[in-house]
Amino acid sequence: MGPTAIGKTAYAIRLAKESGTEILSCDSRQFYQELNIGVARPSEEELKAAKHHFIACRSVENPFNVYSFEQEALQCLEKLFERHDIVVAVGGSGLYIDALCKGIALLPDPKPGLREQLKQQLQAEGIESFQKSLQQLDPAYYAIVDKQNPVRLQRALEVCITSGKPYSELIAQQRPIRNFEIKKTVLTASPEELRERINRRVDLMIEMGLEEEVRQVMKFRHLNTLNTVGYKEFFEAWDQGNHNTQSIAEAIKTHTWQYAKKQLTWIKRDSGATTN
Repeated sequence: MGPTAIGKTAYAIRLAKESGTEILSCDSRQFYQELNIGVARPSEEELKAAKHHFIACRSVENPFNVYSFEQEALQCLEKLFERHDIVVAVGGSGLYIDALCKGIALLPDPKPGLREQLKQQLQAEGIESFQKSLQQLDPAYYAIVDKQNPVRLQRALEVCITSGKPYSELIAQQRPIRNFEIKKTVLTASPEELRERINRRVDLMIEMGLEEEVRQVMKFRHLNTLNTVGYKEFFEAWDQGNHNTQSIAEAIKTHTWQYAKKQLTWIKRDSGATTN
C-alpha cells in the first residue's frame, strides 16, 4: 500500500519475482482499458515481468463497484492459491484494499425516493450541499472520503439517512474472516520527496501524451469513472477555453498531492500495517 507515485508497482513486481508469484491489483483507476497514461498503468515491460490481474480488465462503460471487485478478487485469489503459497496485492485505493482484506459490510438500500431526492439536491445546490450534509451526519467518513466524488458522497448520505447511523460505523461492522493470512506493507517517503515524485510523474505523463489520451476518452467524460485526477483537469480547463497544457499540468500536480494526502489519511487507520 501507499500513496500515488510512491513506487508500489516496482516494489510489487520485485516481491512477485522473488516469490515466483502473481500480482492482484487493487487500484480502482487501473481497472479500465481506456485509461493508461493518466492512471500510471504498469508498462508492457512491467506487465511481462510479473503476471497482473485486474489491470485494464473492463471498459469505463462497465465500471467496477467495490462489491463486485470483492467477489471477483476472492475468486481470483482462490485460483491463485491453488498454485502459489503467496500472492502480492498492490494498490492505493483504500476502499478496494479493505474490500479484499476485510470484506465490505452489507448496507441498506436507500429509502424509496431518497436517491432521486439527493440527485435533485445535487443539481440544485451543487456538491457543496452533499459535503455539508455528510460532515454533519458522519464527520469520521467525511474526513477520509474523496469530497469531489458525488457518487461516494451520495452513497454515504443514502446509508446515513436510511439507517439513522453513520456510514463509517456500518462499514466498520464485523466482516467475514478471510481464509488466508494478510501481511500489509506501506511504502513511505517524506512529504518533500513524495511531492517531488508526484511532480516528476505528472511531467512524464505530459511527455508521454496524456493530453491526446484525454482527447480520446472525451466521449466518456459524462461517466463518473472519468471524474478522476489527470483527466478532469483537462475537461474543466477546456470548458473554460484554457488550452495551456502547462497550467493544466500544475493543476494535476496540486490535485494529485491532495489525493495522496487523502490516501495517507486512510492508510493511517490501518494499525496492522508495517512501513518500508
